[in-house]
Amino acid sequence: MGERKVASKYYPPDFDPSKLQRQRKSKDGNNQIKVRMMLPFSLRCGTCGNFIYQGTKFNARKEEVQNETYLGLRIYRFYFRCPRCAGEIAMKTDPKNSDYVCELGASRNFDPHKEEARQEESLKKKRADEEEGDAMKALENRTLDSKREMDILNNLDQIKTLNDRAAKLNTGDVIA
Repeated sequence: MGERKVASKYYPPDFDPSKLQRQRKSKDGNNQIKVRMMLPFSLRCGTCGNFIYQGTKFNARKEEVQNETYLGLRIYRFYFRCPRCAGEIAMKTDPKNSDYVCELGASRNFDPHKEEARQEESLKKKRADEEEGDAMKALENRTLDSKREMDILNNLDQIKTLNDRAAKLNTGDVIA
């Protein structure tokens, strides 16, 4: 039993690594690798309607998507099965948005953070389009921004003075 834990193995002088048997590749030729992964988002199985939550561990098959890259980054596809009905679910990486896309067998649950970011981005775009042709509207928006910033700074100063006042108090002063 002790010989399996040593750092280096004994190779006899007549050892020839070319005579070793090669690992067999899959018969269908799509180089899929078995990996253990956690689900990066919660989703709902399209077959049985089961909710599968973020962080659920799966034994998945990983393959590289052929003829598809993003700025030189490879895109991978993962296949796994629903734990309730054993229906196959597929998702692939989306490096453009630093996310995953659910492709087959399931639908992604609503994510309020993404929706909030999307709305904020659309408001910025709408404001930029509005200001593009109208110089007065751009000036009004800048004055509103500066007023809002000044109000925030005033509120911050008030909070700082309250914190300074609270820090100067001793327990003796409070009791007396």
